[in-house]
Amino acid sequence: MNKKIATGGAIMALCIGLSVSFVAVGDDDWWGDKDRSYGERTKSVATVMNKAYESECGACHFAYQPGFLPVRSWVKIMGSLEDHFGDNAALDAPTGKEVLAYLSDNAADRMNQRFSYSILRSIPEDAAPLRITETRFFTREHHELPNRLVRDNPKVRSFSNCQSCHTQAAQGSFNEHSVVIPGFGRWDD
Repeated sequence: MNKKIATGGAIMALCIGLSVSFVAVGDDDWWGDKDRSYGERTKSVATVMNKAYESECGACHFAYQPGFLPVRSWVKIMGSLEDHFGDNAALDAPTGKEVLAYLSDNAADRMNQRFSYSILRSIPEDAAPLRITETRFFTREHHELPNRLVRDNPKVRSFSNCQSCHTQAAQGSFNEHSVVIPGFGRWDD
C-alpha cells in the first residue's frame, strides 16, 4: 500500500513539475517575444523611420513598412519609378539613393521580425513581387474578406489601403484584433 502511495505521489510530482516546466518554456520562447531559431519575434513590423521615404512615398499613398517586401522587390520598385503603377514617381538621384538604401536595409530579408519573416517565407526565392497584396502571406491573411467590405467599399476601395482598416498600421501593428472596417465596424474572423 505504501509503495502504491509513494509511486502515485512520485508520478503526480513528475506531472506537476513537467507542467510547470512547459509553461515556463512556452512563456519564454513563444509568448515572451523570443525565438531562438529566428531572433526577435514581434507582433508587428518596424515602423517607418526615414523622413525622405515617408514624405516622398507617403505623399501619394500609405508609406508601407519596408519589412513587407524583400530587397529584390524594393530594388525593382525603385528602378521603375517613372511608371509607378501608372504614375511618374521619379525621385532626384540623392533622394532615390537614400530611399533605396533605407528600403534595402529594412526589407523583409534583412529584418528579424515575425511578420517580415512570414512574408519572406511566402515569396518564392526567384520572385520579386511589386505589391504586398501579391504575396501568399497577404492572400492567406485576407482570403475571408468579401469584396463588399474592401473593393466595393467606397471608404476602403483597395486591399492596398492598409490604414483604412488596420487602425495601427502607421505604428507597424497589423494585429487582426485592431481591424475596424469603415462602414462595417470591427472585423473578427
